[in-house]
Amino acid sequence: MKLTVCQAGEAVLRRKARALSRDEILGSYIQDLIESMRDTMRDTPGVGLAAPQIGLPLQLVVIEDLPQYMQTIAAEELAERKRRPVAFHVVINATLTIERAETAEFFEGCLSLAGFTAIVPRATHVRVECLNEKAEPIAIAAEGWYARILQHEIDHLQGTLYIDRMNPRSFSTQDNYVRHWKDKPVSQFWQQVPPQPE
Repeated sequence: MKLTVCQAGEAVLRRKARALSRDEILGSYIQDLIESMRDTMRDTPGVGLAAPQIGLPLQLVVIEDLPQYMQTIAAEELAERKRRPVAFHVVINATLTIERAETAEFFEGCLSLAGFTAIVPRATHVRVECLNEKAEPIAIAAEGWYARILQHEIDHLQGTLYIDRMNPRSFSTQDNYVRHWKDKPVSQFWQQVPPQPE
């Protein structure tokens, strides 16, 4: 079942989500919700979806980065982003740790800010401790684009959107991003857009 994705301005996107108990995770409501969130993420399409984005302040995220999403991206850009396919999985009650101080800047979008994008600095290496859909503890070590996805989605559980972390000079419509910047490195953007005057 496809769910409605909340857009920026909805209060649920700005509240901290609550943790789920083991019994809740294993119950039919959350199990059905996971399926509906997966279907919604794939249908939209997106690479992640957090429960607050569908109006539920729960610490629940689904993630999947399919190979077909990368077919129109140049090999050099995939390599620069360190983007590889990520199998479908569920992240519940997540704790994220930044593993390295190193960051990378790329354009980032969000299903809850449909039609917009901006350059967002993110850590390149993270570790996430969480529960899976079977309420089993798991640890995820991620780098590159996968690390970015995890940070973006776990931010949703804290009431944070990418616009809180973006460089405001880079905020753009998706159409203008495709027209002007899609196949260019972020460094070229900064060569053409002057810094904020002091």
